[in-house]
Amino acid sequence: MRKLLTAVANGEQDVEAALQSLQLFPFEATDFATLDHHRSLRWGFPEVVYCAGKTPEQVAQILVRLVERNPRVLATRANAAHFAAAQALVPELHYAESARCIWYDSEPQRTRHPGIVVAAAGTSDLPVLDEAALTLDLMGHQTHRIVDIGVAGLHRIFPHIAAIQQANVVIVIAGMEGALASVVGGLTSAPVIAVPTSVGYGASFGGLAALLAMLNSCASGVAVVNIDNGYGAACMAAAINQRIVMAGESAYNKQ
Repeated sequence: MRKLLTAVANGEQDVEAALQSLQLFPFEATDFATLDHHRSLRWGFPEVVYCAGKTPEQVAQILVRLVERNPRVLATRANAAHFAAAQALVPELHYAESARCIWYDSEPQRTRHPGIVVAAAGTSDLPVLDEAALTLDLMGHQTHRIVDIGVAGLHRIFPHIAAIQQANVVIVIAGMEGALASVVGGLTSAPVIAVPTSVGYGASFGGLAALLAMLNSCASGVAVVNIDNGYGAACMAAAINQRIVMAGESAYNKQ
């Protein structure tokens, strides 16, 4: 909105074109979707596309409209077919195979805020970590990644305790019995966002065992998102870190 008003004031855009743009606020209806163009004003980041269940053509058409109006765009749970259809219309798009995300960033050199640690119990949890880290990067936050520190070899966490304790917020990603979230919660006063993953043998019930274990954590300050929801954890971490950074209270910035 600010950019639009500035463009009109500077004579870079005429009033009629500005009015046409305003007609798309707060949403734009298509035959198969209603795009929430007001999301970036409310949340600070445009609407994110959840690709599962959508056809490649639907994803492509949605991304075309979002890229036209936003400097950064993210689509989660995307497959190769979604990306191929979307890139045919928007060549600037990228695909992160491990994270299963399509993304666009017209300002890659912008500053990212430090303060977030993202830790994964095992290598099998990396797809969820990659989804969280990419989401945070696009939302303007730098991540300190820690991988393969599960409780089967708990000594592996020792070199990372200082980083965990200096963080403003920690995302912990774990499958199996999901115990790592409680361990980290006992080591830091920062908020811990636990992400159960669907990694594990039969009795893990596709991540349900880890979910219930994290919900029953005895460590204080541990909150839990849904199974494999790296994106949701990243959104919460970004909201927390943004408020701390804005208040000038980041432990990273004091060092």
